[in-house]
Amino acid sequence: MPLTVGEVIALPAVQQGDPEVLSDRRWTETIRWVHGSDLADLSSLLQGGELVLTTGKALARHPRKYLRGLADAGALGVIVEVGTQVPALPAGVGAIAEELTLALVVLHRTVRFVEITEAVHRRIVAEQYDEVAFDRRVHETFTELSMKRASLSGIVDAAAHILAEPVVLEDLSHQAIAMSAGIPADLLDNWERRSRRSPGRTDHAEPWAVTGVGPRAQQWGRLVVPQAPADEHRAKMVLERAAAALAMHRMIEQDRTGLQHQAQSGLIDDVLRGRLTDERELSARAQALGLRRAAQYLPATVRAERPSPSSDPVAGHRRGIAFLDAVAHTVNAAGHTGLFSLRGDSEVAMILALKDSRNIDTALATLGARLREQVRRVDGAPVSVLALGPPVEQIADAVSGLAEAAHIAEVALAQGDRDRPYFRAADVRLRGLLSLLRDDRRVQQFAETELKTLLSDEPAGSPPDLTVLREYLRLAGNKAALAGRLHMSRPALYKRLSVIRDALGVDLDDGESMTSLHVALMIVDGAAASHQ
Repeated sequence: MPLTVGEVIALPAVQQGDPEVLSDRRWTETIRWVHGSDLADLSSLLQGGELVLTTGKALARHPRKYLRGLADAGALGVIVEVGTQVPALPAGVGAIAEELTLALVVLHRTVRFVEITEAVHRRIVAEQYDEVAFDRRVHETFTELSMKRASLSGIVDAAAHILAEPVVLEDLSHQAIAMSAGIPADLLDNWERRSRRSPGRTDHAEPWAVTGVGPRAQQWGRLVVPQAPADEHRAKMVLERAAAALAMHRMIEQDRTGLQHQAQSGLIDDVLRGRLTDERELSARAQALGLRRAAQYLPATVRAERPSPSSDPVAGHRRGIAFLDAVAHTVNAAGHTGLFSLRGDSEVAMILALKDSRNIDTALATLGARLREQVRRVDGAPVSVLALGPPVEQIADAVSGLAEAAHIAEVALAQGDRDRPYFRAADVRLRGLLSLLRDDRRVQQFAETELKTLLSDEPAGSPPDLTVLREYLRLAGNKAALAGRLHMSRPALYKRLSVIRDALGVDLDDGESMTSLHVALMIVDGAAASHQ
């Protein structure tokens, strides 16, 4: 730890001089160096942060002038050896030091200044060397982890081990997606609410160390030490290095499959990146890879719901391959053909050519049911959805429609509709738009601002305030129907609504306010559903 003025005075070399403290200003501040001199003017020799050792001759003659010069030069204080050869310091010198915010200590016995300087400088140099060694250890650790493509949990564990502190990785919705091994359960209690308060977001902010993960304009998470760290400087440095390793981990592609799937995925990527624009060439290559010629092509996405993200990149890669194989096998077994591309370990994008275009709805309903059953059997995912973009005549247009299909699949999972065998754009409305924009920091900030008091504070009663507000908005402000749905008396309900209105600072009967709050709740609910 850095050496403070008070710690210098406590050193045995200083204590031998029978020190008397006349001013304890700057007592806890870190010293940069110790300088010994009897010169009356040290302004040209000091750089700031020094502790001056002197026999006190200049101080005894002109105390205010001498101490003013030290203060103006940035010194922290002065240790004066009075001993038996130097007259006592003039009365009031301690008050002058306090006025000028300087530490002043008098030694009544003779000491060797060289012993004091050696003791202090040895500590300072050792501290600097320790910091260099620590920095090198941190650099080598995370460089090695990046080279080995360590998992998210491996990087988080390394940061926790170096700091000897618990470390948590959370996403932008304040969901803890990875945490160090052995983290106490009480540190995770009410995580989302407490995380929203740190650092410094409210008067009751948690004393956490926090670092964003990802480029400044595209941060996708935060690394957190969920308690006051023992060394804030080291905690910040380690979290920043770990965040860089996590960002690199996210950039590494882990979705390599068999040769055929690589070729199909590569063809789709060539179109998406503008490297292949000629439809005739695209059609020829697609047919060579197994896509049957058809009057119309369907952009489609199969997305599975994962109970928790995979922290092991190897296991995630294998799971993704099994998922892709299950989808491709089911499509081909039904007599259809397609181009398939794995997106992560829980989503397969595909261009479909159906075997029978005369009864598309029946064919898609059958395919959707078979895909759900096969994905559950092979992949183990409890829920999966088939989402479709609009049919098009050209393959390039179908590839362009994959983004819309992926969006529909994401919203379909969030909506929790388990009965539909497949989903189209008409099946998702405003929730679809909000789901598409959910990772936009501005959208998240909007939701946080609209609902800040209800999100960060403990629920005031049963049901919680958020539930009351949600049902109120769903019923378009019908308080009589709301009282019946919540099994509350009308006076109790009116009181709860009044509390919510005061907490949010808006008129709950105003149409624009209701719309704004409803959208904010849909954003929060969509983010929560995506992590279930």
